[in-house]
Amino acid sequence: MSQDPNPFLSIGKQVKDEYGRVIGRITSFALTPNGKFDAVFVEKSDGRFLKYPMEYLKFEGAEVTLLSKIKSKANALCDQIPLIWRKDQALKDLSEKNKISKELYEELHNNFEGVLNQLKSEAQSLVEEIDKELAKCANEIKELNYALVHLELEHEIGKIDDQAYETAFAAIQETLKYVNMEKEDFELTKSKLSNIMLGETPEPPQTEETKTEQELPTPTPTPASEEPSSQTSENPELPEPPVVVYVKETGKSGVSGL
Repeated sequence: MSQDPNPFLSIGKQVKDEYGRVIGRITSFALTPNGKFDAVFVEKSDGRFLKYPMEYLKFEGAEVTLLSKIKSKANALCDQIPLIWRKDQALKDLSEKNKISKELYEELHNNFEGVLNQLKSEAQSLVEEIDKELAKCANEIKELNYALVHLELEHEIGKIDDQAYETAFAAIQETLKYVNMEKEDFELTKSKLSNIMLGETPEPPQTEETKTEQELPTPTPTPASEEPSSQTSENPELPEPPVVVYVKETGKSGVSGL
Protein backbone atom coordinates (compact mmCIF):
# COMPACT_ATOMS: atom_id res chain seq x y z
CA MET A 1 0.00 0.00 0.00
CA SER A 2 1.26 3.48 -0.94
CA GLN A 3 0.54 6.13 1.66
CA ASP A 4 0.72 9.89 1.96
CA PRO A 5 3.38 11.12 4.40
CA ASN A 6 0.40 12.48 6.33
CA PRO A 7 -2.84 10.57 5.58
CA PHE A 8 -4.82 13.20 7.48
CA LEU A 9 -4.30 15.43 4.43
CA SER A 10 -6.62 13.02 2.57
CA ILE A 11 -9.64 13.97 4.70
CA GLY A 12 -12.37 15.25 2.40
CA LYS A 13 -10.88 13.62 -0.70
CA GLN A 14 -12.87 11.27 -2.91
CA VAL A 15 -12.26 7.53 -2.72
CA LYS A 16 -12.67 5.57 -5.95
CA ASP A 17 -12.49 1.88 -6.69
CA GLU A 18 -9.94 0.43 -9.12
CA TYR A 19 -12.28 1.03 -12.06
CA GLY A 20 -12.93 4.72 -11.41
CA ARG A 21 -16.29 4.54 -9.63
CA VAL A 22 -16.64 6.97 -6.72
CA ILE A 23 -17.07 5.17 -3.37
CA GLY A 24 -17.36 8.23 -1.15
CA ARG A 25 -15.22 10.73 0.76
CA ILE A 26 -12.70 10.21 3.56
CA THR A 27 -13.96 11.65 6.82
CA SER A 28 -11.61 10.24 9.47
CA PHE A 29 -9.02 7.61 10.40
CA ALA A 30 -8.78 5.00 13.15
CA LEU A 31 -5.38 4.72 14.82
CA THR A 32 -3.90 2.10 17.12
CA PRO A 33 -2.65 3.13 20.61
CA ASN A 34 0.89 3.43 19.24
CA GLY A 35 -0.25 5.84 16.51
CA LYS A 36 -0.33 3.45 13.55
CA PHE A 37 -3.08 4.07 10.98
CA ASP A 38 -5.47 1.14 11.20
CA ALA A 39 -8.59 2.02 9.21
CA VAL A 40 -10.30 4.81 7.28
CA PHE A 41 -13.87 6.06 7.62
CA VAL A 42 -15.62 6.84 4.35
CA GLU A 43 -18.89 8.72 3.93
CA LYS A 44 -20.91 7.31 1.04
CA SER A 45 -23.25 9.31 -1.17
CA ASP A 46 -26.30 8.01 0.72
CA GLY A 47 -24.96 9.40 4.01
CA ARG A 48 -23.76 6.08 5.45
CA PHE A 49 -20.30 5.75 6.97
CA LEU A 50 -18.19 2.67 6.25
CA LYS A 51 -14.87 1.59 7.76
CA TYR A 52 -12.16 0.10 5.55
CA PRO A 53 -8.81 -1.40 6.67
CA MET A 54 -5.85 0.75 5.66
CA GLU A 55 -4.23 -2.13 3.73
CA TYR A 56 -7.03 -1.85 1.16
CA LEU A 57 -6.39 1.88 0.53
CA LYS A 58 -3.80 3.22 -1.89
CA PHE A 59 -2.74 6.86 -1.65
CA GLU A 60 -1.09 8.45 -4.69
CA GLY A 61 -0.96 12.22 -4.48
CA ALA A 62 -4.53 13.49 -4.66
CA GLU A 63 -5.84 10.07 -5.71
CA VAL A 64 -7.20 7.63 -3.10
CA THR A 65 -8.11 4.16 -4.40
CA LEU A 66 -9.97 1.41 -2.60
CA LEU A 67 -8.41 -1.90 -3.61
CA SER A 68 -10.51 -5.01 -4.12
CA LYS A 69 -10.60 -7.19 -1.01
CA ILE A 70 -11.05 -10.31 -3.13
CA LYS A 71 -8.12 -9.45 -5.42
CA SER A 72 -5.90 -8.66 -2.45
CA LYS A 73 -6.66 -12.03 -0.86
CA ALA A 74 -6.19 -13.83 -4.17
CA ASN A 75 -2.81 -12.18 -4.80
CA ALA A 76 -1.63 -13.20 -1.32
CA LEU A 77 -2.73 -16.81 -1.90
CA CYS A 78 -1.07 -16.88 -5.33
CA ASP A 79 2.20 -15.94 -3.59
CA GLN A 80 1.86 -18.22 -0.55
CA ILE A 81 0.73 -21.48 -2.17
CA PRO A 82 3.67 -21.81 -4.65
CA LEU A 83 6.11 -20.79 -1.90
CA ILE A 84 4.95 -23.55 0.47
CA TRP A 85 4.96 -26.05 -2.40
CA ARG A 86 8.55 -25.13 -3.34
CA LYS A 87 9.67 -25.44 0.26
CA ASP A 88 8.11 -28.89 0.50
CA GLN A 89 9.84 -29.95 -2.71
CA ALA A 90 13.17 -28.62 -1.45
CA LEU A 91 12.65 -30.54 1.78
CA LYS A 92 12.05 -33.71 -0.22
CA ASP A 93 15.28 -33.12 -2.17
CA LEU A 94 17.22 -32.72 1.07
CA SER A 95 15.76 -35.97 2.36
CA GLU A 96 16.69 -37.84 -0.82
CA LYS A 97 20.25 -36.52 -0.51
CA ASN A 98 20.32 -37.80 3.09
CA LYS A 99 20.95 -34.29 4.41
CA ILE A 100 18.15 -34.55 6.97
CA SER A 101 16.79 -37.50 8.94
CA LYS A 102 13.67 -39.32 7.85
CA GLU A 103 11.91 -38.39 11.10
CA LEU A 104 12.63 -34.68 10.65
CA TYR A 105 11.51 -34.84 7.02
CA GLU A 106 8.20 -36.46 7.96
CA GLU A 107 7.52 -33.86 10.65
CA LEU A 108 8.29 -30.86 8.44
CA HIS A 109 6.54 -32.37 5.41
CA ASN A 110 3.37 -32.89 7.42
CA ASN A 111 3.54 -29.29 8.58
CA PHE A 112 3.95 -27.99 5.03
CA GLU A 113 1.20 -30.26 3.77
CA GLY A 114 -1.20 -29.03 6.46
CA VAL A 115 -0.52 -25.39 5.63
CA LEU A 116 -0.84 -26.08 1.90
CA ASN A 117 -4.20 -27.80 2.33
CA GLN A 118 -5.45 -24.89 4.43
CA LEU A 119 -4.38 -22.36 1.82
CA LYS A 120 -6.00 -24.37 -0.97
CA SER A 121 -9.21 -24.51 1.05
CA GLU A 122 -9.13 -20.72 1.40
CA ALA A 123 -8.48 -20.39 -2.33
CA GLN A 124 -11.48 -22.62 -3.14
CA SER A 125 -13.71 -20.51 -0.89
CA LEU A 126 -12.44 -17.41 -2.63
CA VAL A 127 -13.20 -18.90 -6.06
CA GLU A 128 -16.79 -19.50 -4.92
CA GLU A 129 -16.96 -15.88 -3.75
CA ILE A 130 -15.66 -14.74 -7.13
CA ASP A 131 -18.36 -16.78 -8.87
CA LYS A 132 -20.99 -14.84 -6.93
CA GLU A 133 -19.41 -11.54 -7.95
CA LEU A 134 -19.28 -12.67 -11.60
CA ALA A 135 -22.99 -13.50 -11.44
CA LYS A 136 -23.67 -9.99 -10.09
CA CYS A 137 -21.65 -8.45 -12.91
CA ALA A 138 -23.48 -10.50 -15.54
CA ASN A 139 -26.85 -9.47 -14.13
CA GLU A 140 -25.84 -5.80 -13.99
CA ILE A 141 -24.65 -5.92 -17.61
CA LYS A 142 -27.96 -7.46 -18.64
CA GLU A 143 -29.98 -4.78 -16.83
CA LEU A 144 -27.86 -2.00 -18.33
CA ASN A 145 -28.44 -3.40 -21.80
CA TYR A 146 -32.18 -3.40 -21.18
CA ALA A 147 -31.88 0.19 -19.97
CA LEU A 148 -30.18 1.12 -23.26
CA VAL A 149 -32.92 -0.55 -25.29
CA HIS A 150 -35.72 1.26 -23.47
CA LEU A 151 -33.82 4.54 -23.74
CA GLU A 152 -33.57 4.04 -27.51
CA LEU A 153 -37.27 3.23 -27.77
CA GLU A 154 -38.45 6.24 -25.78
CA HIS A 155 -36.13 8.51 -27.75
CA GLU A 156 -37.32 7.04 -31.02
CA ILE A 157 -40.99 7.78 -30.32
CA GLY A 158 -40.17 11.28 -29.12
CA LYS A 159 -40.70 10.88 -25.39
CA ILE A 160 -37.04 11.83 -24.66
CA ASP A 161 -35.35 14.81 -26.32
CA ASP A 162 -31.91 14.59 -27.92
CA GLN A 163 -29.98 16.25 -25.09
CA ALA A 164 -31.48 14.06 -22.37
CA TYR A 165 -30.99 10.99 -24.55
CA GLU A 166 -27.31 11.69 -25.18
CA THR A 167 -26.66 12.38 -21.48
CA ALA A 168 -28.38 9.17 -20.38
CA PHE A 169 -26.74 7.14 -23.15
CA ALA A 170 -23.25 8.31 -22.10
CA ALA A 171 -23.97 7.54 -18.43
CA ILE A 172 -25.11 3.99 -19.16
CA GLN A 173 -22.16 3.34 -21.45
CA GLU A 174 -19.75 4.61 -18.78
CA THR A 175 -21.26 2.26 -16.22
CA LEU A 176 -21.06 -0.64 -18.67
CA LYS A 177 -17.36 0.11 -19.12
CA TYR A 178 -16.76 -0.11 -15.37
CA VAL A 179 -18.73 -3.34 -14.97
CA ASN A 180 -17.00 -5.01 -17.92
CA MET A 181 -13.60 -4.06 -16.48
CA GLU A 182 -14.58 -5.51 -13.11
CA LYS A 183 -15.91 -8.70 -14.71
CA GLU A 184 -12.67 -9.24 -16.67
CA ASP A 185 -10.66 -8.65 -13.49
CA PHE A 186 -12.65 -11.27 -11.60
CA GLU A 187 -12.29 -13.76 -14.46
CA LEU A 188 -8.52 -13.28 -14.52
CA THR A 189 -8.29 -13.61 -10.73
CA LYS A 190 -10.36 -16.80 -10.77
CA SER A 191 -8.15 -18.27 -13.51
CA LYS A 192 -4.99 -17.51 -11.53
CA LEU A 193 -6.39 -19.09 -8.37
CA SER A 194 -7.63 -22.18 -10.21
CA ASN A 195 -4.26 -22.73 -11.87
CA ILE A 196 -2.40 -22.22 -8.60
CA MET A 197 -4.57 -24.84 -6.88
CA LEU A 198 -3.72 -27.26 -9.69
CA GLY A 199 -0.03 -26.44 -9.41
CA GLU A 200 0.04 -24.85 -12.85
CA THR A 201 1.53 -21.57 -14.03
CA PRO A 202 -1.33 -19.06 -14.28
CA GLU A 203 -2.09 -17.74 -17.76
CA PRO A 204 -4.50 -14.98 -18.75
CA PRO A 205 -7.90 -16.41 -19.80
CA GLN A 206 -8.84 -16.14 -23.46
CA THR A 207 -11.76 -13.73 -23.41
CA GLU A 208 -13.54 -11.99 -26.22
CA GLU A 209 -12.78 -8.33 -26.77
CA THR A 210 -15.32 -6.29 -24.88
CA LYS A 211 -16.64 -2.82 -25.25
CA THR A 212 -14.24 -1.53 -22.63
CA GLU A 213 -11.35 -2.06 -25.07
CA GLN A 214 -12.91 -0.17 -27.93
CA GLU A 215 -14.02 3.37 -28.58
CA LEU A 216 -17.60 3.88 -27.45
CA PRO A 217 -20.02 4.91 -30.21
CA THR A 218 -21.32 8.46 -30.36
CA PRO A 219 -25.13 8.53 -30.25
CA THR A 220 -26.87 10.46 -33.03
CA PRO A 221 -30.55 11.35 -33.07
CA THR A 222 -32.63 9.36 -35.59
CA PRO A 223 -35.08 11.36 -37.78
CA ALA A 224 -38.63 10.05 -37.57
CA SER A 225 -38.68 9.44 -41.31
CA GLU A 226 -35.76 7.03 -41.17
CA GLU A 227 -35.70 3.47 -39.97
CA PRO A 228 -34.83 3.43 -36.24
CA SER A 229 -31.69 1.73 -35.04
CA SER A 230 -30.36 0.67 -31.62
CA GLN A 231 -26.74 1.04 -30.53
CA THR A 232 -27.26 -1.82 -28.18
CA SER A 233 -28.52 -4.35 -30.70
CA GLU A 234 -25.67 -3.44 -33.11
CA ASN A 235 -22.95 -3.69 -30.48
CA PRO A 236 -21.68 -7.29 -30.26
CA GLU A 237 -19.05 -6.35 -27.68
CA LEU A 238 -21.60 -5.93 -24.90
CA PRO A 239 -22.28 -9.28 -23.17
CA GLU A 240 -25.76 -10.76 -23.34
CA PRO A 241 -27.58 -7.89 -25.12
CA PRO A 242 -31.37 -8.21 -25.33
CA VAL A 243 -32.79 -8.92 -28.76
CA VAL A 244 -34.34 -5.89 -30.46
CA VAL A 245 -36.12 -6.34 -33.79
CA TYR A 246 -37.48 -3.34 -35.69
CA VAL A 247 -40.05 -3.96 -38.42
CA LYS A 248 -40.60 -0.99 -40.66
CA GLU A 249 -44.28 -0.75 -41.52
CA THR A 250 -45.48 2.68 -42.66
CA GLY A 251 -43.47 4.48 -39.99
CA LYS A 252 -44.29 2.11 -37.12
CA SER A 253 -41.84 -0.16 -35.31
CA GLY A 254 -42.33 -3.39 -33.45
CA VAL A 255 -40.12 -4.58 -30.62
CA SER A 256 -39.70 -8.14 -29.49
CA GLY A 257 -37.50 -9.73 -26.84
CA LEU A 258 -38.27 -7.13 -24.15
